[in-house]
Amino acid sequence: MYALVERLYPLCRSITGDGVRATLDIVGEYVPLQVHEVPTGTQVLDWTVPREWNIRDAYIADSAGNRVVDFAASNLHVLGYSVPVSATMPLSELRAHLHTLPDHPAWVPYRTSYYTPQWGFCLAQETLDALPDGEYEVRIDSTLGDGHLTYAEHVVPGQVPDEVIVSCHVCHPSLANDNLAGIAVATFLARALAERTPYYTYRFLFAPGTIGAITWLARNAERVERVRHGLVLACAGDPGRLTYKQSRRGDAEIDRVMRHVLETSQRPHRITEFTPYGYDERQFCSPGFDLGVGSLSRTPYAGYPEYHTSADDLDFVSPRAMADTLALCREAFAVLDRNRRYVNLSPYGEPQLGRRGLYDSLGGRSDAKQAQMAMLWVLSLSDGEHSLLDVAERSGLPFDTVAAAADALHGAGLIKA
Repeated sequence: MYALVERLYPLCRSITGDGVRATLDIVGEYVPLQVHEVPTGTQVLDWTVPREWNIRDAYIADSAGNRVVDFAASNLHVLGYSVPVSATMPLSELRAHLHTLPDHPAWVPYRTSYYTPQWGFCLAQETLDALPDGEYEVRIDSTLGDGHLTYAEHVVPGQVPDEVIVSCHVCHPSLANDNLAGIAVATFLARALAERTPYYTYRFLFAPGTIGAITWLARNAERVERVRHGLVLACAGDPGRLTYKQSRRGDAEIDRVMRHVLETSQRPHRITEFTPYGYDERQFCSPGFDLGVGSLSRTPYAGYPEYHTSADDLDFVSPRAMADTLALCREAFAVLDRNRRYVNLSPYGEPQLGRRGLYDSLGGRSDAKQAQMAMLWVLSLSDGEHSLLDVAERSGLPFDTVAAAADALHGAGLIKA
């Protein structure tokens, strides 16, 4: 995963353009992708697909021709979606187009202007402070015209057509945690799920933030009805504790699964309420769709000083953090896939488990007593109304133990799905 982040890091991404395509080309080497191109001007819900932006070069040069700010050194140096400019102006005039972080004078901020035509540069405050008054050459070699919005999907077929959406945004330039770690975790999660045939069909969405999710929703109205659960991945590689943001519903099955897995795993974590601000969970959870989609990150958006700055670099993310995020996703989806409701086929009194060899099957297990209790709890709550997650929550037993008990009881003909 870290090697994938390293490969993606130099690319200049935005909500449209060749940087997104190059990113998807690389991800496509790891998992097959279906790439979609949606033309500029296409109406998508209340939005319109914007013009496509690409950039070749940009710089600010002093009177001696030295590039004091250079896009080639960092793609964060240009205000995202800057219109072309070629001019010479005094520093006093140029300042209105410069963006810095005075509180972190060595860092370069990440700024954009997607829907208002303007131009600008981002630079370290200490660089700006060192610039003498005088004339500066300003050049942004970019294009902004009719083109396409690009996004991609990868589907892991399941046993049923009901879907789980896993979404990550592909619109940020050289920011390792936001968004490259999320792309890497999503990619390797897709590969892990493909090693078996999951119960649900898993649809992975690699799309630019906001406009990408809106475009997907607009173009998939008939598929939305199949979406049972969803998870948005972002900020997945920093050293902070895991954070799960609940869906708008707050009690969706994905919310309950994530709470259960985080709590039983004893990982340091935080669970937060839904807010209509953040990543694309707010699009999937908008009231017209109201999908059960939560968001998983480590430190959430805007929650760490390095957020949207040049300090969100390759040193800020770690293989260990991404591996932990991936492991949690795999654990959560394992619960989601196995969570069923059952009916007790011998509901009058407690069935004789020993006669069916169920107690004997526990011999030698270090958790034999726990496994026995799990069988009794599953039998007690198998009324067609309670799921295995309900059993785990009510009994306080690990979900895996409850699911194993259900498998044994099902094999013995005592319960049916």
